[in-house]
Amino acid sequence: AYCTHSNNQTNEEDKAKQELVKQLKLRVKENPDSASIRMMLVNALDSLKLYTEAIAQTDSLILRDSLNNGLWFARAQLLESKKDTAAAIASYEKAVSVYPSIESQLNLANLYAETGNSRALALCQNVTRMGLDRGIEASCDFIAGVYHARKGNNDKALLFFDRSINNNYTLMEAYMEKGFVYYTTKKYEDALKTFETAITVNNQYADAYYWKAKTQEAMGEKEQALINYERSLGLDKQLTEAREAINRLK
Repeated sequence: AYCTHSNNQTNEEDKAKQELVKQLKLRVKENPDSASIRMMLVNALDSLKLYTEAIAQTDSLILRDSLNNGLWFARAQLLESKKDTAAAIASYEKAVSVYPSIESQLNLANLYAETGNSRALALCQNVTRMGLDRGIEASCDFIAGVYHARKGNNDKALLFFDRSINNNYTLMEAYMEKGFVYYTTKKYEDALKTFETAITVNNQYADAYYWKAKTQEAMGEKEQALINYERSLGLDKQLTEAREAINRLK
């Protein structure tokens, strides 16, 4: 009954979003020069995961205002959601060239890191030199850690993830990436400890339970793994991998 209610609610929400898109398209037609209405349409399309249409709308805005950092940034984020990493990088680069905001630099550095591009480190050093706050420093160390993890420099990656956690102990992605390093190198005890620490910090974080379960399964602790797969799915119904693992272990 709970799932049915949840699905009905989702369908109602989607219908409302679709209606909003319809209304905003009419308003854009009536006011083609209104940047604010067009941006509202971009956000509405984004909420429905209609990324190609949303990008087309940002392109229309960029034609009129090509030196707007915010528009290039919005375009990059849509491309990132669409999983078009190369195009997202190009748009973040454009955003940074127009105005090097911290947010644009960190988002660009993060994608550089994911693709093993050493420019990630240079950007992070540039941001760190500004001496803003510990949260920004934590993000920079996290990104450097991701870069080293993708390059297989595991010791360096772990060093940066620890530094990141020291500056921001609630940065869940840092615990997860640290755990992944241990998991992929089959250091399951260390991986387990890391995911357990993440759960202590945030006991509503579904991915931490999922990876704790995955580690327990790799260690042969199938009953414990099943419990944590179920916990992760309870927190995030979209975790299809958890559902598959539950079916496999039952």
